[in-house]
Amino acid sequence: MIFGEGTLHRWDSSGVVIRIGSNSNMLSGELATLLSGRYVNFEIFPFSYTEYAELNGKDLCKQSYLDYLESGGLPELVHLSLPEIRRNYISALKDTVLLRDIIQRYNIKEARLLEDIFIYIVNNASNLLSISNVTNYFKSKGRKTSYDTVAAYIRFIEQTYLIHRAERYNIRGKDIIAGNSKYYINDLSFSNYLYRGFAYGVGYKLENLIYLELLREGYDVYVGSIRDKEVDFVAIKGDRTIYLQSTYLLADKDTIEREYSALEAIGDNYEKIVVSLDDVLLPSKEGIRHLQAWNLTSAIQ
Repeated sequence: MIFGEGTLHRWDSSGVVIRIGSNSNMLSGELATLLSGRYVNFEIFPFSYTEYAELNGKDLCKQSYLDYLESGGLPELVHLSLPEIRRNYISALKDTVLLRDIIQRYNIKEARLLEDIFIYIVNNASNLLSISNVTNYFKSKGRKTSYDTVAAYIRFIEQTYLIHRAERYNIRGKDIIAGNSKYYINDLSFSNYLYRGFAYGVGYKLENLIYLELLREGYDVYVGSIRDKEVDFVAIKGDRTIYLQSTYLLADKDTIEREYSALEAIGDNYEKIVVSLDDVLLPSKEGIRHLQAWNLTSAIQ
């Protein structure tokens, strides 16, 4: 087990602790190779909404969820109250990860392009993207790059856990669809404090938080596709599968029809949930539950 950035140890067959180096110089994939399967991997995420509410003495309700959505779950933010100090902290954290875990490790020559790709993904989180889309965007801005370079830089950013990738999943065929994927930020503070000038709306942030909460609870999470409709999440853990739609508000009949229709197109009997920030909880419809976002955790545990 690894705690923080201290010395990394392993146990041999007789129970003797063997020092094998500092984990501050390794990423998770390198650890897996070094320990040859004799390890247990724990993914540690920023604070969840329920942890955030408890630490800040807040009730589980819409207002505290919105506060969390507009702030972030990085532990240090609990102790930093001023927005400018928070921004400086998040910026320093981002710079440290990009520099130490990517630029130095892989001898990156185009450091500015690496950061710009990170910014692009942050501001397009919750949207379907492809490597070709990202490459063409930067070429259209006059940047000299290639598909392989962009793919490598995105892979490096993923390896540091700054972002996560959700692949598309064919619900009828039960297989992965190659091509477009969605990317989600490991914590919304990168968007909230560094790149507020971009139009990253509440609905996209909500989707990002739901994705992270599903990961925290141990689900494998995909973007669902059925016929010509998209299901925001297909979450699978053991023999449990949940289909989830995320939307800011179920404001009118057209929105309700759009969000529920994708779930209604699924022919199996697994759980189906629509999550929103509505003040009023809607009744179940054709076996599809409506959940308010601040009550999601208990429903998926």
